[in-house]
This record gives sequence, C-alpha cells and structure tokens, in this order.
Amino acid sequence: MRSRFQKEYDVVIAGGGVAGVAAALAASRNNLKVALVEKTVFWGGLATSGMILIYLPLCDGNGTQVTYGISEELLKASIQYGPGKIPAGWTTGKNLAEEARYRVIFSPASLVLAVDELLQAAGVDIWLDTQIIDVKKDGDKIASVYVANKSGIGELSAKTFVDATGDADLAWFAGAECPTGNNAIAFWSILYDKGNINLGENVALNVWGCSNDPETYGPGINGKMVSNFIMEGRGKCLDRLKAAYAKGRTREDNYPLVIPAMAQFRHTRRINGEFTLNDNMQWQEFEDSIGVVADWRVSGKVWEIPYRSLITKDIPNLIAAGRCISSAGDAWEITRVIPTAALTGEAAGLAAVEAASSGCNVLDVKYQHVQQRMVAAGNQVHIKNIYKN
Repeated sequence: MRSRFQKEYDVVIAGGGVAGVAAALAASRNNLKVALVEKTVFWGGLATSGMILIYLPLCDGNGTQVTYGISEELLKASIQYGPGKIPAGWTTGKNLAEEARYRVIFSPASLVLAVDELLQAAGVDIWLDTQIIDVKKDGDKIASVYVANKSGIGELSAKTFVDATGDADLAWFAGAECPTGNNAIAFWSILYDKGNINLGENVALNVWGCSNDPETYGPGINGKMVSNFIMEGRGKCLDRLKAAYAKGRTREDNYPLVIPAMAQFRHTRRINGEFTLNDNMQWQEFEDSIGVVADWRVSGKVWEIPYRSLITKDIPNLIAAGRCISSAGDAWEITRVIPTAALTGEAAGLAAVEAASSGCNVLDVKYQHVQQRMVAAGNQVHIKNIYKN
C-alpha cells in the first residue's frame, strides 16, 4: 500500500472514545509521543456520537467509591461546560438505585469540548476524521497502521499500539482471533419534548432510547449488518414520533433534536486475551488487577479487572482498552460501559509508558509496575485496599 505521508510515535491509539482518550492522556502526560486516531470528529465514541449520555456509577451503591483516576476526571469533565449533577446522597445511602449513585447525565457536546481541552493540554497529537484501514506487521507485532483522511493514505508507526476501537479492529486487522457477541437494537437520541424535563433544569428535552429488545441481533462486524442496525433503530424512532402525533402531539412540540452519529452496538468483536473475565467473577481478586469497577445495574457488586484481560499473545505489542478487552457473558456488561472504558484506557496508556521505560512489549511488561503507576495516578487496584474493614 503506497503512503502519502508517514509519522512515527511511541504509541498509536486507535479510537477516540472514552477508552482511547484515557489512554492518550495517561501516556502523553508521562512524556510519550502519542497519536490518537478517531474516525469521527468527536471524542467520546458511544458516549457522545452514540448519545449514551449516562456516566455510570463510580461507586458500589452503598457509599463506597471504587473507581478513581482518569475515569473520575472524565466524569467531572463531562459536566464542566454543561448540565448534570452528582447526587448529594451517594456517600451515605444503601442499596441505591443507579440514578442516586456517583454518576451523572451529561451533555455530549460539553464532554467533547472538555476533552478537546484535556488532550491539547497533554500534548496529544490529534488525528480526527481519520479512519484506520489496515495494519502492517513485522513478524507477530504490528509495525504501523494505515490511515485514510483528506491527505490520502498515510502510515503511522509506533512501538506500542492501543486498540480502543470498541470493535477490536486493530487486533482483527492483524489477524488475531476475535470472539463476537450479539446485540439488541438501540437508538438513544435527544428529543425536544415540551413539558418533559429530563436533561438539566428548565430544559424541555427528553433522552429517549429503545434498547430493551432481546439481544438477538448479530455482532455488527460487516458493513451491511451495521447499515441495517442503524436503519432499524431510526425506524423505531420514527414509529415513536408517528405514535405521538397520532395522539395529538405536534411537530412543533415533539421532534428529534439530536440523533446518534454511530451505530449503538453493545458487543461486536473483542480480543482473546491471556485471561477472559466471565460470569460470577464479582468480588474475585486477581493478583494482576489494574483497577476496580462497580456493577452499574445493582448495588453491592464490584469487579477487579486483570491486566491479562488487556493483552494477547497473538500480538505482543498490542493492548486493548474499553469494550474490546477480553470479557464474556455477564462480565462483558460490566466492561463495555464508560467507567470501565476509562479505567482500562488509563491502564493501557500506563502500560505503554512502562513498555517504553523497560524496552519491552506490553505483553512482557511486569503487571506490578503497571499497578504501581495506576496507584501513583490515584487509582485503587485491589478490592481489599478499598474495603479495609
């Protein structure tokens, strides 16, 4: 493949969703030369382009915070330039519902602008409107990624690559085994809905989503499947509007304001890691844990995330972050959401820092060193250190 431009970095991060942003901030703040490649013009992925605008809980629902670091930083950034409020009683309540826990509903546009500021302050080299189209390998490692944008086809090389695509695109391009998962049709959007105040104070907006169908739709790993998924979701939105109009609502007081700019898949491809987090592993401690997350669906369940779930022997200089780490079954529901994406992104970025410092691949990095860096950055990596009593 002929390249019109070439650039070299310490780490190339594929995907500018929450996981990719966290990885970029962690690596760049530790003096690595970082490229962050995003196919849209917005940071945040499903959180912004996908309109999934709930930053799910950082606490266990019983008054204990379990997730910290860049994950908490991005939660606060999401409401820095827009509406959203952290519930006042999350530190004292017991068995709290999700909406009463340490979480917020935010404006997607506000999060994009806040992330702009963070990435620029960190010195990340930004590649927006840039699609990764293939990889070049050197043996079993990735040597570079091919990208396409207004300049044509280019080549970005690095020692370490972070797959934060949500779809394990880098791993798949590199020929790695990538298990898949099914989905429910989803179509979160923001509607102007006069009299239904839902987002902020005195704002007639309604966050609406249809995502309760059984997960019988496929994994969205081919172009036609993605197109059909999007069209079916938009069709449900249209059906809702027509039903409202049939009941007397008008197009002046009930209409779509913002609809998603990407397919809202929950599960597509993931890496086949050194360890796959699976069902009934809540409260299980892992020697190589890089952080702790809460079950956003119910109070009182927390999960450690092992470093081995971010790496694969298939590609020794690749580390995954976000929705495409190695998790399956019920565990995939825990790892596919914003707080875990940010946590694993930070760990991936710091693993790249450690790999550069040690002169090795992320596969061979000592997890203890990644843990030390995570703790130094304000995270807790083990349940026992959070629940000391």
